[in-house]
Amino acid sequence: MAATTAPASTPAAALRWRQQEFARIFNVRTVAATFVVAALVAIWTSLYSWFAQDWSQAIAHTVYMTRQTLFSALFVLLAMAIAEATLPGSMPRLARGSAIVVMIALGAFGSTLVRLYFGRAGSSMQGLSLINWVLFVGVIWTLIGVIGYSVLAGLREADRHRLALEQARADEACLQAQMVEANLSALQAQIEPHFLFNTLANVRRLYEIDAGRGRSMLGHLVDYLRSALPSMRSSGSTLGRELDLIRSYLTILQLRMGERLRFAIDHGTASLAAELPPMVLPTLVENAIKHGLSALPEGGAVDVRALQQGDQLVVQVADTGAGFSGASGSGVGLANTRARLAALYGSGASLKLSNNTPRGVVAEIRVPHRMATAPSASGEFRA
Repeated sequence: MAATTAPASTPAAALRWRQQEFARIFNVRTVAATFVVAALVAIWTSLYSWFAQDWSQAIAHTVYMTRQTLFSALFVLLAMAIAEATLPGSMPRLARGSAIVVMIALGAFGSTLVRLYFGRAGSSMQGLSLINWVLFVGVIWTLIGVIGYSVLAGLREADRHRLALEQARADEACLQAQMVEANLSALQAQIEPHFLFNTLANVRRLYEIDAGRGRSMLGHLVDYLRSALPSMRSSGSTLGRELDLIRSYLTILQLRMGERLRFAIDHGTASLAAELPPMVLPTLVENAIKHGLSALPEGGAVDVRALQQGDQLVVQVADTGAGFSGASGSGVGLANTRARLAALYGSGASLKLSNNTPRGVVAEIRVPHRMATAPSASGEFRA
């Protein structure tokens, strides 16, 4: 049995440790198991009386053997518990094992001598037969004690390995979640350069030909950055904040794409204060634009809907783009989104892609509906 080292900080702490080690061996469960084993042994040795239907003899012998067997078993169990509590864990393995066997043997032979003194054996045997009986019973109970201690040691070692394995798995899951968070933070810290530069270039061009639209695009860019920057500094967000972010993003793209882009945003029955991981929804919207609408000369529409279904928050991004003929389901952004949802919620969250009617893709995420901070001033918005 893998021994632990007794704490030596204070005598009281050392005493508590010894009591705990003693209780690991000598407790209600082991005493009950010992009683069951003693009763089974007693019944086995009384089978001849039971088969002969000598009921009084069978019952008397069973009770007597149960008492005697239980007495020896408890003595051996007590010796094992004392050995576990008193022998230092720093002892060499072989020396400690030998000392435990010696203490078990002392318990076995001690119980045998006590049984001899108070039982029937002393009156029915004398001389060499009495010595042989003491040696035989003592050796048998020593072997039983060693086997019992080995079984307890194996169970305890298996339990220790199980706990260590569970802790290792928990640490691994925590590390994976931290890696996903770190990757996401790195992605969040990088607003796509081509989007930002293209928007600024469009702002400059619009100021030259239409100052009003240029101011509008610049205002929406400021709104986008105002919504995006808090998400970059935080590991949590709300449905309202994420809707604000994609509203600004889609409005900027609409100013650039004109009639080729139409969008609608509706939070429906879902609370704007509901918790939603940052940048998950923008990733789905960006995926719909890049792989769905950009490939079509006529463009299309993006419809974002959020609703509460039971204890889940459901957010859908539907587009009328090219559908699954593109790479809508194989992007790095979607893979990162799936990994992040799994790390944050396990099996409690999901990302599913399906065909839209009559054309396009519907991306749907489901997360547990939890309340976070106060909602942003968002609501239904159509353009």
